[in-house]
Amino acid sequence: MGKKRIAFYTMGCKLNYAETSTIARKFSNLNYEHVSFKGVADIYVINSCSVTKNADLEFKYMVRFFMKKNAKSFIIAVGCYAQLNPKEISYIRGVDMVLGSEEKFKIIDYIHPIHLFKRYPAKIISKKTSSYFSSYSIGDRTRSFLKIQDGCDYKCSYCIIPMARGGSRSDSIENILKKIRFLFNKGIKEIVLTGINIGDYGKKIDGIHQQRFYTFFDLIQAIDKIKEKGRIRLSSIEPNLLKKECIEFLSKSKHFVPHFHIPLQSGSNDILGKMQRRYRRELYQEKVKSIRKLLPDAYIGSDIIVGFPGETHKHFLETFHFLKKLEISSLHIFSYSQRPNTRSITIKEKITKKIKWKRNKILRALSKKKYLSFCERQIYTKKTVLFENNSTNNEYLYGYTENYIRTKISSNPILKNTLQNVLLTEVDQDGIMIAKSIR
Repeated sequence: MGKKRIAFYTMGCKLNYAETSTIARKFSNLNYEHVSFKGVADIYVINSCSVTKNADLEFKYMVRFFMKKNAKSFIIAVGCYAQLNPKEISYIRGVDMVLGSEEKFKIIDYIHPIHLFKRYPAKIISKKTSSYFSSYSIGDRTRSFLKIQDGCDYKCSYCIIPMARGGSRSDSIENILKKIRFLFNKGIKEIVLTGINIGDYGKKIDGIHQQRFYTFFDLIQAIDKIKEKGRIRLSSIEPNLLKKECIEFLSKSKHFVPHFHIPLQSGSNDILGKMQRRYRRELYQEKVKSIRKLLPDAYIGSDIIVGFPGETHKHFLETFHFLKKLEISSLHIFSYSQRPNTRSITIKEKITKKIKWKRNKILRALSKKKYLSFCERQIYTKKTVLFENNSTNNEYLYGYTENYIRTKISSNPILKNTLQNVLLTEVDQDGIMIAKSIR
């Protein structure tokens, strides 16, 4: 029997990428050939997302795409959409198997060749998720996503993720340090710590219910002591969990780069209350000021939801003017998407698509202006860039500074997957910083 061709497609967050890579490695020593999801495969695995309705639609589109590639292919659904709505997915034409959040890590056990036949509806293997599975990405990338935490105990009224991922639980500090050393020794130059709520790190280690063994502060202190060389970057962290001592420690760190992504979601305290967020905008402002005081050149990104039920024009203006004054670097703007079984769907005052689109457009323009201003303040400063890939015409090599500025330099193959000291000289029309090497 020849090798089965298998392809993976990942939707959604950095955590999904870490988990897809971990799942894919399970096939490396077996009789499977890894191929691109754009090619023809015998088995396609889709690691799904369900944060928005658009994510659900993307999943269905990819199933149709794979069926056109190979109508006889065996399609497996994993991820948040698969955990939340297994029955719904099982009736999507083309899907043959649906694996829950725990079962996806045991995928090898469920795809014995004699079981790889088309079926309708799809076979569902899923239960409530509670275990912790360590994951990291590795491959051609110069950067690795390392999972340190999973699940969430927060009950934000718009969010479906706690239902898909379960309660907050974490890896041990010892295992995380072991993985970091392994990745740096494998040639990875930058590791991004990922999870659903990384600031809540330390709960339920080894599945012990609601016990906290460590804190996030304990973790970052331990990581900074490792001797291997490489950069560590944080993914998104809740403002109420980014403690003063953490900011102070990160400002002096030898491994952690000056990059923060702190979700705000709304600049109106009324809307933050309806969202059931655990802070008011004054606390958020205080965190930004603390970072700017200690790390003036740090990148500070944020998430904003527009069109949340009950968001009046006044509420939106509060958000706009709050953000305008705030010293952040850029924004990720999301239009509110109604998700089943969340409390926000019970709020009667719905916002039209047209108004959501207008508000989204206004904040995207503000974000672009803020990012350009942030970049311009960095001109003629010296930075360290991790160069990753060439442009399609091989004219430039691209990468990111420690404070997350997209940068390009005249192409030189020997610089790929290296950290280089550069001088930032100007911002091009696409918002990418042009740099030159410092010898």
